[in-house]
Amino acid sequence: MPVTPRRRPTGAPGDARYLPLVLINLATLFSGIGNGISIVVIPWLVLERTGRASDAAIVAGAAAVPLLVASLFSGTFVDRFGRRRTSMVSDALSAVSASAIPVFAITTGLSIPLIAALAALGATFDPAGMAARESMLPAATHAAGWKLDRTNSVYEANYNVAYLIGPGVGGVLIAMIGAVTTLWITAAGFVFSIVVVAFIRLADAGTPEQNARPASIWHGTLDGLKFVWNNKILRTLALVDMAVVALYMPVESVVFPVYFTELDQPAQLGSVLMALAVGGIVGALAYAPLAPLMSRRLIMICAIGVLGIAMLAMALLPPLWVILVLAGLQGLVYGPVGPIVNYAMQTRSPEHMRGRVVGVMTSTAYAAGPLGYLLVGPFLDQFGISATFVALSVPIVLIAVVCTALPVLRELDR
Repeated sequence: MPVTPRRRPTGAPGDARYLPLVLINLATLFSGIGNGISIVVIPWLVLERTGRASDAAIVAGAAAVPLLVASLFSGTFVDRFGRRRTSMVSDALSAVSASAIPVFAITTGLSIPLIAALAALGATFDPAGMAARESMLPAATHAAGWKLDRTNSVYEANYNVAYLIGPGVGGVLIAMIGAVTTLWITAAGFVFSIVVVAFIRLADAGTPEQNARPASIWHGTLDGLKFVWNNKILRTLALVDMAVVALYMPVESVVFPVYFTELDQPAQLGSVLMALAVGGIVGALAYAPLAPLMSRRLIMICAIGVLGIAMLAMALLPPLWVILVLAGLQGLVYGPVGPIVNYAMQTRSPEHMRGRVVGVMTSTAYAAGPLGYLLVGPFLDQFGISATFVALSVPIVLIAVVCTALPVLRELDR
């Protein structure tokens, strides 16, 4: 009697259908580590030279402006040239820009305008790679036999792992080998990401069919903007995320670096950013089992409100262990927001436009960033760290209150 081979259960360890998801997350991890190191190194490099918060804010703003423009158009590049190719080219250009700082340091020397220009150049290429990898998630989810909530939970947790490792490694390496040399590690992260993406095989990861491509970069981007604006839930999420990120980004990129530079404690800066990432990992992983039990709308409102309250508590400048607890709490409550926004984009965008929708949604998160940096730097120099924390956290709490009155957010649970 012939023996029928036993089928491996779908999703079992070693199942080849897992491979695309594993590779996407691995590439995101390597690329994120590179960017996570930069978050610590670039402001530290500036503050070592001038000691002025306004200079650090200018450099952070210089990096944020290209993010807005590049992220807006990045999704159209993804939909036009293909997801795998766009991810690899983006990481290659990011590796070159990261390597340029130590090269200039060795040869002609570094100035604040040059650091700002190179930071801006590096930031220009990141959004396309991020949009490309995120656009591959639905196809990889289908191949693995998972649900989108589970995939997004793991993906966002993995993203936070990168920002756990990156800033921590960056802070330690600054103390060991100096800020300039540390940027070689940043470039290596992007190179590893390129190698991993080269092995991804998905039906929708290659060059799109001619009839599915946007007519041009400009027209494709306009189509993406119109699609997001005409979709009420995507429009609302984009505006809320834009406001919260604009208020919070200066904390990581300006306020914390200034505070710990004054204390001459680069490792402590890295530990605080690591605590944020650890909280984000736990929060993102908790989302998958939490989603069937709790309203996505309620999760999002609570996340924004607790984030603002925890930031307000930091205005007291408590001991380091308290700051670490508060940072972990911020990451924990805000961890599920990324998976929720991803879910909304994935379930409301057609396959051939997914890159553009991701790009437009990402660009809104960066839209107010430059203004936030430029305002926070002088405010910080004039009024100090405690007052800056208050000025940034109170509006976040108010945003949470406003969200409770927005009926459109109920669509997250339909």
